[in-house]
Amino acid sequence: MAADKAYSSRGNRSYLRRRRIRAVIPEKVDQAANRKKRGSRGGRPVSHDPALYKQRNTVERCINKIKEWRGLAFRFDKTPESYLAGLHLRGAILWIRSL
Repeated sequence: MAADKAYSSRGNRSYLRRRRIRAVIPEKVDQAANRKKRGSRGGRPVSHDPALYKQRNTVERCINKIKEWRGLAFRFDKTPESYLAGLHLRGAILWIRSL
């Protein structure tokens, strides 16, 4: 699971560990400082893969670009078919602009 620093709490990490889900969540600066302040009782540093975190950021930015279209962000379309058509149209617009 890839998430941003807002989800780096001890509870979230333990929940993911119990379910054997690998977490790609960077540690907050204040959490790292508190852990270091506790010394050996603070636990080990959190493992973090910056390459996977960067991919998460790329996907999140793409989703935000899609949601710039109000119809997709607020789900104005009543049928799944029209929503999917809007999604395809927005994707095509973004792809054409990237050329």
